[in-house]
Amino acid sequence: MNFNSVYDFSDKEKSILDQHFSNTDKHVFAITTPRQVDRGALMSRYSRSDKTMRKIFLDEFITNPSRGKEFYSKILSEYGDDSVAELGEAQIAIEWVSNIAAKKIEDQRIGLSYLEKSSRYIPFDQKVGNTYKYYRDEKILGSKYADQYIESCDYAFDVYSKSISVMQKFISEIEPIDDFVYFDSISKIESPFSKLIGEQDIESAKKVYNSTVRSKTLDILRNLLPAATLTNLGITGNGRAFEYLLTKLYCSELNELKELARLVNSELDCVIPSFIKRVNEKHGKSLQLFMINTNKEISKLTDKYLCDIQPDFSPADVRLIDYVDNKDAEVKVASAILYENAHGQSLHDIIKLVGSFPQERINEIISAYTKFRENRRHRPGRAFEMVEYLFEMFTNFGMFRDLHRHRILTMERQLLSTKHGYDIPKEIIDSGLEKDFKDCMSLSKNTYENIAKTLPIEGQYAVNFAYKYPYFMKINLRELYHMIELRTIAQGHPDYRYICQQIYKKINDIHPLLTKGMKFVDLNQYELGRFDTEKRREMKRRELLSPKN
Repeated sequence: MNFNSVYDFSDKEKSILDQHFSNTDKHVFAITTPRQVDRGALMSRYSRSDKTMRKIFLDEFITNPSRGKEFYSKILSEYGDDSVAELGEAQIAIEWVSNIAAKKIEDQRIGLSYLEKSSRYIPFDQKVGNTYKYYRDEKILGSKYADQYIESCDYAFDVYSKSISVMQKFISEIEPIDDFVYFDSISKIESPFSKLIGEQDIESAKKVYNSTVRSKTLDILRNLLPAATLTNLGITGNGRAFEYLLTKLYCSELNELKELARLVNSELDCVIPSFIKRVNEKHGKSLQLFMINTNKEISKLTDKYLCDIQPDFSPADVRLIDYVDNKDAEVKVASAILYENAHGQSLHDIIKLVGSFPQERINEIISAYTKFRENRRHRPGRAFEMVEYLFEMFTNFGMFRDLHRHRILTMERQLLSTKHGYDIPKEIIDSGLEKDFKDCMSLSKNTYENIAKTLPIEGQYAVNFAYKYPYFMKINLRELYHMIELRTIAQGHPDYRYICQQIYKKINDIHPLLTKGMKFVDLNQYELGRFDTEKRREMKRRELLSPKN
């Protein structure tokens, strides 16, 4: 089709449009106008007009500089059309927040993307002035347990800091540098460290090995960190998601989250004010009141009806507590696989027919769905979303933080506490750090129990990453393919590798045909799991720095 007549702009119009769009004559273009409010309003107005977008811009926006702002005031405030709030996006950085606050922020799964400071690669031993980086809650500091809280957190950081060199030395002794092979640029093959001759090869090998040992060290020692440990977050998201996040933060019982709500609200007002203005208007206040009252009511009913159930102090790590019968699951998945390419037949009739198929025919259909997978990034289709599993998890808080990043699932959790005991890594025991570790856990347990008598929510700050944490996870088979294959890779943290291996074994026991296509699950155990990853990274670095031929 010839679009020339549609895009027949004058030279003056083209000059204006060049400042706001990537081109003036093609039917595919980028919107480059700088103001977010204009971009979003233009997109929304575009859906209700027969004009081209650039023509709308010339007719309605150039002649009225306030058009975008007026549009959103009308659509959002008067009509309550939430979807248009997704047309405004922002990037926000939140620094010096506790891990408790970070996880509450990251609870919002839809519309926001997060990047967080890693506890695996960055040590938390540095102080600001003479102070370790952990959150000091005003309510705790105003209580009679203030000194005990400071002592508990300081001790955890002291043990963490002094243990880094001890653990690195221990790991280097049990997994010495010469036990691994490295690229030899002279022989062009992989050789033990002692056989390397080239200076660059020797330095690269040391870098790979030391980086791997350091990562494993921090993996192990992060169990000592209290949940008050400060972290940094980067958030990218749309206006509707930020609006809901602010509402939840304003409703929180934690002062830290309420203050963050105010600060985030203020910064978003600088970049996408029209998209989040309802938070502080009648609509937002009503929603906040609804959430607060609902939480209070449910809390009363919980205390009323669950008071006779005692906490389970020695739970299994993973419990599969609900799933679909094997035959029903296979029939549902096979039917959904066929449905997409069907010729008008209803799902109801397809399920009925597939239910009458012999087992070998169902096997054929399900096997065909994954037979061409060549790596874990070849994700199976949506037919696997027909089957869901409900797991109850009792993992340490550090591990929860990793699994919490998966968005396509339902995860609900309780308050962090010391009620369920803690995990102690084998390396802590073997390296001679067991006493310090247990002393740290004992002190934080006593601190938590004292604070939680009157401040149960604030008491979470004192709990270490090693303590076990109860939560449930409802997840479909398709997302399990992604999570299990990703989280069992060799370079993954040993804790979540173990848990995801257990999840795989449980679903493989009940649905072996459905998990047959899960070809990239790694059930092996590794001492220095990140070693191969660090080698590949170093080789890439050397390639980039080498002179061009």
